[in-house]
Amino acid sequence: MATVPAEAPASGMRAFERYLSLWVALCILAGIGLGHLLPDAFARIASAEIARVNLIVAGLIWLMIVPMLLKIDFGALGSVRQHWKGVAVTLFVNWAVKPFSMAALGTIFLGWLFAPLLPKEEISTYIAGLILLAAAPCTAMVFVWSNLCDGEPTFTLSQVALNDVLMVFLFAPLVGLLLGVASVTVPWATLLLSVGLYIVVPVAVAQVLRRAVLASGGRAALDRLLAALGPVSLVALLTTLVLLFGFQGEQIVRKPAVIALIAVPILIQVYCNAGIAYWLSRRLGVAWCVAAPAALIGASNFFELAVAAAISLFGLKSGAALATVVGVLVEVPVMLSVVAIVRRTRGWYEQAAS
Repeated sequence: MATVPAEAPASGMRAFERYLSLWVALCILAGIGLGHLLPDAFARIASAEIARVNLIVAGLIWLMIVPMLLKIDFGALGSVRQHWKGVAVTLFVNWAVKPFSMAALGTIFLGWLFAPLLPKEEISTYIAGLILLAAAPCTAMVFVWSNLCDGEPTFTLSQVALNDVLMVFLFAPLVGLLLGVASVTVPWATLLLSVGLYIVVPVAVAQVLRRAVLASGGRAALDRLLAALGPVSLVALLTTLVLLFGFQGEQIVRKPAVIALIAVPILIQVYCNAGIAYWLSRRLGVAWCVAAPAALIGASNFFELAVAAAISLFGLKSGAALATVVGVLVEVPVMLSVVAIVRRTRGWYEQAAS
């Protein structure tokens, strides 16, 4: 009897997820349209921020990731040691491949192929914005992507935590090296607040709630709660998409060609880095439930930090800030497509182990 309430919502969720691409497309159009028609309303929403972290988006991200974090049993975190190859793959892609490949792609496409189509004085700052984007691995949203492809949650949490620690030490030196800047002003307030809001506090809340539910109703009660929260998580994701595109609705309508051109190297980099991580994981015999989130972690970006750093270094109206915002716009729909790819190729991936 206890499983019936959980099954019905789960079945509904699967039907909803089947058309997720359609909902995403509609939300993008709705966001652009509403942002263009109601710029003042979206400007007020966008202004609700601390240290470049939008509090409304942060709340929506909480609704997205807390259900995923409820699945994590901290007692099982020790098992992450057996997935050390997956950890090595994501560290390699995030820190040895992604920043440098983005610098190369930005130079090739924006600095050469698309140069005649872009304002000459902004090209170098566009490339700088792309580098800032690539030097910051994703944090909170990875939990969403990992959950959508049934990734190993303890691996995802441990990898995100490790990337957060490494960002403190590697972000400024990498950006300084690739931009040729003697010193980089790291937006520490944004970095620390984002880690606290998106990782530390949600993990603590989820673990307290998990223990309380297990103590009162056991595993069946937790399963029912997860089934009930599933729709909330996806609705929050789609609402976030409307807001992100709404914030830039006027910009998209005003500079569609520039935004499309800047998006090209970002798209290529996302798919290439996801492919490298996925292929390396397969070659190394990593389990698919780890390889899938490894590919997603290797491809996505910590856009709040990138936007804050771009504004700090180059200014609010700079080409660098615009380039990082394009990364924000690309992030959700493109990462959902990567989720679809790794899910559809699971059979091919697991043939290597058979």
